[in-house]
Amino acid sequence: MITKIGVFVVAAAFLIAIGACKNDVASTDNQQTQGKTGNPAIDALTEQIAASPKDAELYASRGKLFYENEGYDEAIRDLTAALQFDSTNVDYHHLLSDVYLDYFQSRLALRTMERAAALYPERIPTLLKLCEVQYTLKQYKASLQTIDRILKIDPQNGDAFLMMGLNTRELNDTGRALKAFQKAIEIDPELIDAWINLGQLNAKMNKPDAERYFDSAIRIAPDNITAIHAKADFLRDKNDLNGAIALYKKLNTVDVQYDEGYLNAGLLYLDLDSIEQARKMFDLVIEVNPINIQAYCFRGIAHEKAGAFARAEKDYETALRMAPEYELASEGLARVKGKK
Repeated sequence: MITKIGVFVVAAAFLIAIGACKNDVASTDNQQTQGKTGNPAIDALTEQIAASPKDAELYASRGKLFYENEGYDEAIRDLTAALQFDSTNVDYHHLLSDVYLDYFQSRLALRTMERAAALYPERIPTLLKLCEVQYTLKQYKASLQTIDRILKIDPQNGDAFLMMGLNTRELNDTGRALKAFQKAIEIDPELIDAWINLGQLNAKMNKPDAERYFDSAIRIAPDNITAIHAKADFLRDKNDLNGAIALYKKLNTVDVQYDEGYLNAGLLYLDLDSIEQARKMFDLVIEVNPINIQAYCFRGIAHEKAGAFARAEKDYETALRMAPEYELASEGLARVKGKK
């Protein structure tokens, strides 16, 4: 547990750092009056910021909208400004951490949450967020230390036990992971990820009751993509290919844009030599995600198996344009050259 003096020192250092760079950011061109983006909500906030250039909430709101529209640099700039005007708003820290994570700047995400946890050392949502970021960075022991802090505050926190299970699983401490996941669902039976992990660990150990954990997850949340996909993978690994295909296709009744459902069904249709069915699945993948490299390569394989060598060649070439080192596509292209 961080002492009050320690918290003060860390928080003070953070506030000094904020103050040191405040003038730089405040003077940055277009910080308050960025040009028109074509997004009415963002542009409306830009006008409000021009009128109230020290309103932290306006910057945070615009930053959130930029983030939702994948404007990561703009989101970071706005949320940094929001924190300069209101450095104690924990929601701004959380959102900035999310932006950094999605922008592949995980170290900055970690630093952001460390600062937030220093400011609010007993705020459980902040500590949970910190341990999740540590887990994402594969800092499993540090994440477990944060979990210990949470459990000292709330010994019956189901999310903390879920995170304990995830970390100990990565550390190959299967026994401790199983106990943690079991404890998590005892505290909160609706923690879907705990049920799924129990299923996966039991399946790995060839336990006969593994399937019931996946079924429990789906029973609790029938439209949960992760739960359905996990059970489909379980059935695939048990060589129940038709059962797995049915679940992979069910994924796309829940989310028609979920390309992994079509892709996995297509791969299993290839295994079953249902070539036309496989091709249709790969067509659907490409329809919803035109840059899915695997879909082009495996559709090429389906065309090749059907004797449509020109179409196969075209698909292999498309895959290689996007991924020149894709060995499976290179091998396929070499096979079909001259067979047209």
